[in-house]
Amino acid sequence: MEALKLAKSHWHGCVLVCGKCSKKLDGGFGPKGRTPLAKALSKQDGFGRKRKAAIGVVETKCLGLCPKRAVTVVDTRGPERWLVVPEATDAVHLAQLLRHSRESGNPSPTLSSGEPAVGLAMFGPGFPLSRE
Repeated sequence: MEALKLAKSHWHGCVLVCGKCSKKLDGGFGPKGRTPLAKALSKQDGFGRKRKAAIGVVETKCLGLCPKRAVTVVDTRGPERWLVVPEATDAVHLAQLLRHSRESGNPSPTLSSGEPAVGLAMFGPGFPLSRE
């Protein structure tokens, strides 16, 4: 049996993006609405798909939530809270939310400026499943 090897990474966390949700939307993000969320998010400062990014972006298989016209996202730094990101949400806005939500220790979806993260729904302890 061969010994395990370690590879170094600069990741401080990882964002899981549901691939099935993304595929259903046929893009849905970016300036023209044709870019998948994982690709749009990985182009933001500090995010990326490779190991030199501060926060990794990984597209997974189905996460099982399956919202309509939205993509399920899980921040591994707070896996008890899942984000449902509606189609056409600005990737810059989402990146800012993900970057600052864990730094502030605030579990509610607000931006660093104190503004509420409008259009995003969160599910998990303290965030009941609701149809708004």
